[in-house]
Parts: sequence; C-alpha cells; structure tokens
Amino acid sequence: MPSARPRLLYVTDLAYPARGRRYGDEDVLLTSRLRADFDLALCHPLDAAALMDGFDAVVVRNSGPVLGYQDAYDAFRERALRDGVRVYNPLTGRADMAGKQYLLDLGAEGYPVIPTVDRAEDLHRLPETGRYVVKPKLGADSLGLRIVTADELPALADGAVLVQPCVDFAYEVSFYFVDHDFQYALYAPDPARRWELQPYDPTPADLEFARRFIDWNTLAYGIQRVDACRAPGGELLLVELEDLNPYLSLDVLDDGGRDAFVAATTRSLRRFLTG
Repeated sequence: MPSARPRLLYVTDLAYPARGRRYGDEDVLLTSRLRADFDLALCHPLDAAALMDGFDAVVVRNSGPVLGYQDAYDAFRERALRDGVRVYNPLTGRADMAGKQYLLDLGAEGYPVIPTVDRAEDLHRLPETGRYVVKPKLGADSLGLRIVTADELPALADGAVLVQPCVDFAYEVSFYFVDHDFQYALYAPDPARRWELQPYDPTPADLEFARRFIDWNTLAYGIQRVDACRAPGGELLLVELEDLNPYLSLDVLDDGGRDAFVAATTRSLRRFLTG
C-alpha cells in the first residue's frame, strides 16, 4: 500500500533531441510541480527496469520513441507486467503503446480515421492523390516516415508499414485528456509549421470526436493525446492516438491552464495509486 507520500519513478529522456520542442524543459516543469504531493526521482528509460522496484509507481513521460531502445522497453514491460508494478500510463493501452495497427482496426470499424492500408492488395482502397505517406507500424516522432508517389507503393506496402494519402488538411489539432477528462486543445494554424501551436477552442462536435477514441482505448487512468486533422470536407480525421508518452506542449498554456493540468494529473495519480 502506498505511503502517505507515494514514491514515483518518473521516466524521461531529458536530452532527447526532439524537433520543435524541448522534452527536458517540460519534464523539469511538471516534476517540479508534482513534488508538492509525491516523493519523486527521474531516470532515463534505459534505467527504469533496474530501478522501479523501489517505488510505488513508474510514470512514463517524455521517454522518446521506443524504437530507439526496443529491447530495453520490451524487457521493462515484461518485468512490470510479471511483477505487478504500477505503470502510468497502464500498459494495457490499445493505441500507439501497441504500435500503429489500431489505425487499420479503427478504419475497418468505421471510425473517422485517415484512410490507411498496409498491404499492396489493399492500395485500391486509398483515394488517388499525387503523394502518399509511408511509415513504420512501430515508428514514432516521424522516424522512418517517407513521402512517395503511387508508383513506389506496391514495393513498399509489405505489411510492416502503413500507407496513407497525403491529406490536404486545413490544420492539425490535438486534444489532451487526463483519465477520461478533457483538459485543453491546441492547434497548428499553419500545416507547414506543425509545432507552432496555439490554444484551440473546441466545439461540442470536436470533443465528441475526440472522446470516441478515448472511450475506445478503455484506459481508466493516464494522459492521452488525440491528434487529428481538419480534412478538406470540414470533418476531423484521426491522425494518432498517443497513449504511451505524449508530449504535452505545456509551454503553450497560460499559468491557469498549467495549474489545472497539474491538479488533474495529481488527482489521477492518487486515484491510480489507491485504485
């Protein structure tokens, strides 16, 4: 049973060279605030498995793409599940935590997702366009992403990658949730400058769209980010459901917004530790 001041192992790669954002700054900010309620230590993802036994829970935050340390992550995950270690977000996520297969599954179930296939025999299901996106199923942070023409697709669509049309979208927008509670939304008005974010005021229809994916994922606890694009027809289409270590862009929020997010995360962690 956790002590009055639970001990958290906070997993982050402070030096990860993310394009357009600073992982380290965000985690220094968030941990400085969480220390008001928790005894907390930071560690690199490669050290998490060796250190986690001494803590009440492991909080996985800006730990970088798992593809860069897949064997170590697999070992951490296997040991945590075997030993009953509390990991936040819980390791039962069905979205990016488990790879990109969910985009195919959601599309097959009729969810509003960017058209996605993974095999050459299914390429006919994609709308015709001049350019296509090809990315690894286990990729993240644009690692391995390629822009190709239709002629190149048959040789690339081998089941290990996802193929999507390059959608001429108006903008990208992200919805941030703690547990199943909406916190804030941010968007990039200029598609060419996707990390120059601004606050976004979602409509009820926008929130209904985002909540469909949060509900689908069935995580009782944790921080999730629903990434979408505004398609030419005006509808939103899912780009990604990040349920492992979503970057939060807390620097874009005002003081009140950051305070509210920290408070929601603190409440969630306390529920998680006692649930």
